[in-house]
Amino acid sequence: MVKPVMLLLGAIPVLVAIFFIVPQLIRPEVSTSAVNSDDVISIEYDKQHLKKVSFGLTESLGADKTEVLTIPNDGETTYQVTENGYSAPEVKYHLEKLELTKLTALIKETGFTEIPSDYFPVKPDVQEYDKFGLQVTLNGKSVNLHWAEQNASQVFIPPIVTQVQSELDRIIAEIIK
Repeated sequence: MVKPVMLLLGAIPVLVAIFFIVPQLIRPEVSTSAVNSDDVISIEYDKQHLKKVSFGLTESLGADKTEVLTIPNDGETTYQVTENGYSAPEVKYHLEKLELTKLTALIKETGFTEIPSDYFPVKPDVQEYDKFGLQVTLNGKSVNLHWAEQNASQVFIPPIVTQVQSELDRIIAEIIK
Protein backbone atom coordinates (compact mmCIF):
# COMPACT_ATOMS: atom_id res chain seq x y z
CA MET A 1 0.00 0.00 0.00
CA VAL A 2 1.33 3.45 -0.93
CA LYS A 3 1.74 5.86 1.93
CA PRO A 4 0.11 9.30 1.64
CA VAL A 5 3.52 10.94 2.13
CA MET A 6 4.87 9.13 -0.94
CA LEU A 7 1.87 10.30 -2.99
CA LEU A 8 2.44 13.85 -1.84
CA LEU A 9 6.14 13.72 -2.74
CA GLY A 10 5.30 12.27 -6.15
CA ALA A 11 2.71 14.98 -6.80
CA ILE A 12 5.12 17.88 -6.20
CA PRO A 13 7.09 17.49 -9.49
CA VAL A 14 3.84 17.09 -11.40
CA LEU A 15 2.41 20.30 -9.91
CA VAL A 16 5.63 22.20 -10.61
CA ALA A 17 5.55 21.00 -14.23
CA ILE A 18 1.93 22.10 -14.58
CA PHE A 19 2.72 25.58 -13.23
CA PHE A 20 5.59 26.00 -15.70
CA ILE A 21 4.34 24.29 -18.85
CA VAL A 22 0.62 25.06 -18.96
CA PRO A 23 1.04 28.88 -19.08
CA GLN A 24 3.52 28.45 -21.93
CA LEU A 25 1.11 26.27 -23.91
CA ILE A 26 -2.05 28.27 -23.28
CA ARG A 27 -0.55 31.74 -23.75
CA PRO A 28 -3.57 33.63 -24.97
CA GLU A 29 -2.96 36.68 -27.10
CA VAL A 30 -3.09 39.76 -24.92
CA SER A 31 -5.97 42.01 -25.90
CA THR A 32 -4.99 45.50 -27.00
CA SER A 33 -8.37 47.01 -26.14
CA ALA A 34 -7.07 48.73 -22.98
CA VAL A 35 -4.32 50.55 -24.89
CA ASN A 36 -5.35 54.02 -25.94
CA SER A 37 -3.60 56.61 -28.06
CA ASP A 38 -2.75 58.73 -25.01
CA ASP A 39 -0.55 56.02 -23.47
CA VAL A 40 3.11 56.99 -23.25
CA ILE A 41 5.61 54.18 -22.76
CA SER A 42 9.37 53.91 -22.71
CA ILE A 43 11.33 50.73 -22.16
CA GLU A 44 14.98 50.08 -21.43
CA TYR A 45 15.99 46.42 -21.30
CA ASP A 46 19.49 45.20 -20.62
CA LYS A 47 20.94 41.71 -20.60
CA GLN A 48 24.37 40.84 -19.21
CA HIS A 49 26.26 37.57 -19.34
CA LEU A 50 28.17 37.57 -16.04
CA LYS A 51 31.07 35.45 -14.82
CA LYS A 52 32.66 35.24 -11.40
CA VAL A 53 36.43 35.51 -11.47
CA SER A 54 38.39 34.44 -8.42
CA PHE A 55 41.55 36.26 -7.34
CA GLY A 56 42.47 33.97 -4.45
CA LEU A 57 40.75 35.53 -1.45
CA THR A 58 38.47 37.81 -3.42
CA GLU A 59 35.98 37.34 -6.22
CA SER A 60 34.86 39.74 -8.89
CA LEU A 61 31.82 39.67 -11.11
CA GLY A 62 32.33 40.82 -14.68
CA ALA A 63 30.23 41.01 -17.82
CA ASP A 64 31.43 39.22 -20.97
CA LYS A 65 28.61 40.64 -23.02
CA THR A 66 26.09 43.40 -22.38
CA GLU A 67 23.09 44.15 -24.59
CA VAL A 68 20.88 47.23 -24.18
CA LEU A 69 17.57 47.70 -25.99
CA THR A 70 15.88 51.09 -25.72
CA ILE A 71 12.31 51.55 -26.98
CA PRO A 72 10.84 55.07 -26.74
CA ASN A 73 7.18 55.87 -27.31
CA ASP A 74 7.72 56.69 -31.01
CA GLY A 75 9.11 53.20 -31.76
CA GLU A 76 12.56 54.42 -32.85
CA THR A 77 14.46 51.60 -31.14
CA THR A 78 18.20 51.44 -30.48
CA TYR A 79 20.22 48.32 -29.73
CA GLN A 80 23.75 48.41 -28.31
CA VAL A 81 26.17 45.54 -27.66
CA THR A 82 29.40 45.57 -25.67
CA GLU A 83 31.42 42.38 -25.85
CA ASN A 84 34.75 41.79 -24.11
CA GLY A 85 35.01 45.51 -23.42
CA TYR A 86 34.44 46.61 -27.01
CA SER A 87 31.26 48.38 -28.12
CA ALA A 88 29.73 47.53 -31.46
CA PRO A 89 28.09 50.30 -33.48
CA GLU A 90 24.59 51.17 -32.27
CA VAL A 91 21.83 49.61 -34.37
CA LYS A 92 18.70 51.66 -35.09
CA TYR A 93 15.41 49.92 -35.73
CA HIS A 94 11.86 51.12 -36.19
CA LEU A 95 9.32 49.15 -34.17
CA GLU A 96 6.00 49.02 -36.00
CA LYS A 97 3.03 50.67 -34.28
CA LEU A 98 1.23 47.31 -33.96
CA GLU A 99 4.25 45.72 -32.24
CA LEU A 100 4.57 48.66 -29.85
CA THR A 101 0.83 48.49 -29.11
CA LYS A 102 1.08 44.74 -28.37
CA LEU A 103 4.04 45.35 -26.06
CA THR A 104 2.19 48.19 -24.31
CA ALA A 105 -0.86 45.94 -23.90
CA LEU A 106 1.28 43.15 -22.44
CA ILE A 107 2.70 45.54 -19.87
CA LYS A 108 -0.51 47.48 -19.19
CA GLU A 109 -3.12 44.71 -19.06
CA THR A 110 -1.17 42.16 -17.09
CA GLY A 111 -0.41 44.46 -14.17
CA PHE A 112 3.32 44.50 -14.87
CA THR A 113 3.70 48.00 -13.45
CA GLU A 114 2.29 46.75 -10.12
CA ILE A 115 5.10 44.22 -9.59
CA PRO A 116 7.09 45.25 -6.53
CA SER A 117 10.74 46.00 -7.25
CA ASP A 118 11.84 43.23 -4.94
CA TYR A 119 15.35 41.95 -5.11
CA PHE A 120 15.69 38.58 -6.84
CA PRO A 121 18.86 37.20 -5.19
CA VAL A 122 21.35 35.02 -7.03
CA LYS A 123 22.50 31.68 -5.64
CA PRO A 124 25.92 32.16 -4.06
CA ASP A 125 27.50 29.13 -5.78
CA VAL A 126 26.62 30.17 -9.36
CA GLN A 127 29.73 31.02 -11.38
CA GLU A 128 28.19 32.10 -14.69
CA TYR A 129 24.70 33.40 -15.44
CA ASP A 130 22.62 35.93 -17.34
CA LYS A 131 21.27 38.95 -15.49
CA PHE A 132 18.44 41.11 -16.79
CA GLY A 133 17.28 44.63 -16.06
CA LEU A 134 14.09 46.29 -17.20
CA GLN A 135 12.90 49.82 -16.69
CA VAL A 136 9.39 50.52 -17.92
CA THR A 137 7.74 53.93 -17.70
CA LEU A 138 4.05 53.83 -18.57
CA ASN A 139 2.07 57.06 -18.32
CA GLY A 140 4.53 58.49 -15.81
CA LYS A 141 4.69 55.42 -13.55
CA SER A 142 8.06 53.66 -13.53
CA VAL A 143 9.02 50.12 -12.62
CA ASN A 144 12.65 49.09 -12.41
CA LEU A 145 13.33 45.33 -12.07
CA HIS A 146 16.56 43.33 -11.98
CA TRP A 147 16.66 39.54 -11.97
CA ALA A 148 18.90 36.62 -12.87
CA GLU A 149 17.93 33.72 -15.06
CA GLN A 150 15.72 31.22 -13.22
CA ASN A 151 18.50 28.61 -12.88
CA ALA A 152 20.67 31.12 -10.99
CA SER A 153 17.96 32.73 -8.87
CA GLN A 154 17.11 31.79 -5.31
CA VAL A 155 13.45 32.72 -5.82
CA PHE A 156 10.80 32.12 -8.44
CA ILE A 157 10.74 34.72 -11.22
CA PRO A 158 7.10 35.74 -11.95
CA PRO A 159 5.82 34.48 -15.33
CA ILE A 160 4.82 37.99 -16.44
CA VAL A 161 8.45 39.07 -16.11
CA THR A 162 9.67 36.16 -18.22
CA GLN A 163 6.90 36.78 -20.76
CA VAL A 164 7.94 40.43 -21.21
CA GLN A 165 11.58 39.28 -21.32
CA SER A 166 10.88 36.76 -24.10
CA GLU A 167 9.00 39.40 -26.11
CA LEU A 168 11.93 41.81 -25.82
CA ASP A 169 14.38 39.01 -26.70
CA ARG A 170 12.26 38.32 -29.79
CA ILE A 171 12.59 42.00 -30.80
CA ILE A 172 16.38 41.80 -30.33
CA ALA A 173 16.52 38.67 -32.48
CA GLU A 174 14.55 40.51 -35.18
CA ILE A 175 16.95 43.47 -35.03
CA ILE A 176 20.16 41.44 -35.32
CA LYS A 177 19.05 39.02 -38.03
